[in-house]
Amino acid sequence: MAEKADQKREYRMEELAERAGITVRTLRFYRERKLIPPPRREGRIAWYDETHLARLRTISALLERGHTLNGIAELAEAFDHGRNVGELLGLGAPTEETPVRLTPEALADYFGDQATPENFAASLELGYLGTDGSEIVHISRRLLDVTAALVREGIPLADVLDAGRRVRAHTESLAELFADLVLSQGGTAEDLQRLRPLAKSVVEAELSMAMDRRLQGGRDQGPQRP
Repeated sequence: MAEKADQKREYRMEELAERAGITVRTLRFYRERKLIPPPRREGRIAWYDETHLARLRTISALLERGHTLNGIAELAEAFDHGRNVGELLGLGAPTEETPVRLTPEALADYFGDQATPENFAASLELGYLGTDGSEIVHISRRLLDVTAALVREGIPLADVLDAGRRVRAHTESLAELFADLVLSQGGTAEDLQRLRPLAKSVVEAELSMAMDRRLQGGRDQGPQRP
């Protein structure tokens, strides 16, 4: 094991395999499949670090949860090419939402067999998920909990994400409408922030009444028969 001046820990292949609870042969196989990043080379010696160890433990955890190596490879590729959470948050963190840090296996626990590479990539594209080093970050605890609750109700995660994409388009328009309303009257960004709860109240009330109309319409139509 190498000790650097900054105390970063590194391992030779045999020690890394032992710490990860796998064989050297398995480690070589994972490396050939590009399931882990390349090691740092020092002459003929390959050095692995804590990032490699964390990835190997993640692979083992996902295999235990029923994921295939092909699926894990696709997840790893999506993870490695995902947007950094800083890109998602822009100039600052959300003022009202709480980001959640997750390991890949914790994300799998949330969504079970629906934590697929396709859904993971869709979440990255939508901006629900970002990466921060070896961690995954969901930008909103509320959105994460609601998404997981809908999936538990039997709604496919892909459909939930598609709905989220459409909701995003509508809410962007609503935010623009309210901002124009305030700023067109000489308001400032500080005024917009101060009046933000009023905009939320209008949207929540209108959505509540729209759901009432939808429910009433369903009752008026009676039960639908195939």
